[in-house]
Amino acid sequence: MPERPRARLEREGDLGVLVIDDPPLNLFGPELVGDVLAALDEAGDVRALLVRAEGDVFTGGADVNVFDGMSVSDAEGFTRDLLAITHRIESLPFPTLASVHALCLTAGLELSLACDMIWAAESARFGLVEAVIGLTPLMGGTQRIAERAGPARARELVMSAGLYDAGTLERWNVISRVLPDDQLAEKSLRFAGRLAEGPTAAHAATKDVVRAFLEEGVRGADERTPAIGAPLFGTRDLPRAVRSFLGEGPGKATFEGR
Repeated sequence: MPERPRARLEREGDLGVLVIDDPPLNLFGPELVGDVLAALDEAGDVRALLVRAEGDVFTGGADVNVFDGMSVSDAEGFTRDLLAITHRIESLPFPTLASVHALCLTAGLELSLACDMIWAAESARFGLVEAVIGLTPLMGGTQRIAERAGPARARELVMSAGLYDAGTLERWNVISRVLPDDQLAEKSLRFAGRLAEGPTAAHAATKDVVRAFLEEGVRGADERTPAIGAPLFGTRDLPRAVRSFLGEGPGKATFEGR
């Protein structure tokens, strides 16, 4: 009998839900990494992605057992696999939202940072704590904290190996929204569902403009905006939504994602 996958893709209409489910701690080792990549392979036709985890914690982070006796060459390969998850999620042409409860350490936080937005429960705690074993984050977390919160905050968070509450990381612009624990699951699912019902091509263009800004600054993004935005006039959604706006007023249009 085959093993139950440690991560799976569920569907709620056009919404994909990536579920981390490897009790008791959802630790990231080669098997979970492979199952996450396999689940992402199934997400090609969804219009938004919600990332959540089962159990008492979002994740205890990386499985440290994997590092015992790991060679430099093996570490390079494992790091590339971890970064493959980060890059796959960042490259998805639709909105992505991480919904984080309880404890979220190392690779789990880095997985969340690959998403467009992070929503967290009030009681959630976060950390890039690799320094406790003489390591630095391998899945891109340091640079993505720096991207959101600035380099000094990134150094502090990683070098301290401390735990940070959701409110602090919201103030640092790492987290988009903090919700009461008993509302996180419902509200994040509802918001992700709204994103999945929206103008998917326009959302993809928004992601491209933000990426252009991060890579090339404001003027660089300005240069790329015509090439990113103009093709939306060739979609089915935009002209239909324009006619709906003119005929019925704002907020009445529906979108097919094409």
